[in-house]
Amino acid sequence: MSNAIVLNASTRTNMGKGASRRLRREERVPAILYGAEQASTPVTLEHREIIKALENEQIFTQVFNLNIDGKKHPVLLRDIQRHAYKPRILHMDFQRITGKEILHMHIPLHFVGEEKSPAVKAGAIIAHQIKEVEVTCPATHIPEFIEVDLSALDVDQILHLSELKLPKDAVIVALTHGSDHDLPVAAAHMPRVVVEEVEEVVAEPAVAAGAETAETVEPKTK
Repeated sequence: MSNAIVLNASTRTNMGKGASRRLRREERVPAILYGAEQASTPVTLEHREIIKALENEQIFTQVFNLNIDGKKHPVLLRDIQRHAYKPRILHMDFQRITGKEILHMHIPLHFVGEEKSPAVKAGAIIAHQIKEVEVTCPATHIPEFIEVDLSALDVDQILHLSELKLPKDAVIVALTHGSDHDLPVAAAHMPRVVVEEVEEVVAEPAVAAGAETAETVEPKTK
């Protein structure tokens, strides 16, 4: 659990679109807490506090506390509805966590060691094919990120999902569907050199102003 994150919330009693609009005018955000075989609980949160909390990327992948009327609930942030063009949060979904759940989570990949790889030293370019991966893991062991070590990657080599080192009890969902889903994570290739053909143009000799033409001019007779 991320002890650094605590969001304060209040139980919501007024429901409906009109009530939600009034809350937003008051700089509060409607939200819902569900899960753990309990009834869903409508709550509201302060918009300013949410914006500050979202600066910490752990809030998207880690269990943290939602403090509702003074009582703390371990939760996961499951959904955020944002305004189409304004920096506004419109609604949030939280899932109760008991610690017994096996969760589906999208975990970001952190690429390291790229500059030390034989590929980069040889002048190759390493392309990152994916930025996150879906895993199943216990609620008590959610990885903050998965490290991808590229220090041994050579020219024309491809690193696949099956080669990633995973935290304890974490399983990549794609690999449970067969080897055809062993997607590339990173690949190293030499940059292509494009040679453009330049058409040679033969310039015509310039004719000086006032010069005679190629025809012979006979002298005039008296």
